[in-house]
Amino acid sequence: MDGKDAFAALPVGRTVTVRKTIGESDVYLFAGITGDLSPNHVDEEYMRRTMYGRRIAHGALLVGLMSQASTRIITDLPGTIVSYGYDRIRFPAPCFIGDTVTVTYEIASREEAARKTFARVTCTTQRGDVVAAATHILKVVE
Repeated sequence: MDGKDAFAALPVGRTVTVRKTIGESDVYLFAGITGDLSPNHVDEEYMRRTMYGRRIAHGALLVGLMSQASTRIITDLPGTIVSYGYDRIRFPAPCFIGDTVTVTYEIASREEAARKTFARVTCTTQRGDVVAAATHILKVVE
């Protein structure tokens, strides 16, 4: 199998899901790695005075979970497949520490000539709240 076969193995409708409970350590390790020590993520007292009432996870941490899903959808495929980027990333609801997030990654369309796929990616909590959504582009480069 080669890159042509890899593109064929990514049809519209192909879907993967990943799930993770966002823990305190996830938020603090992510804050340390990125340097994003916003009180939104690390200051419980500050956040109690906001409309959220408690700390929220970094949106970029949720994008990392989206990336995990994109890796899962290409695992075991031949050729070189790369992330071409994310479009229209949104965080319509807060993700709290302790939430269990399910990422659904579904190939929604394909661009044959460019060998790109466009996936609808959503992160949903156990309450049914969509906490992140984006379009992700994969490109088969060889």
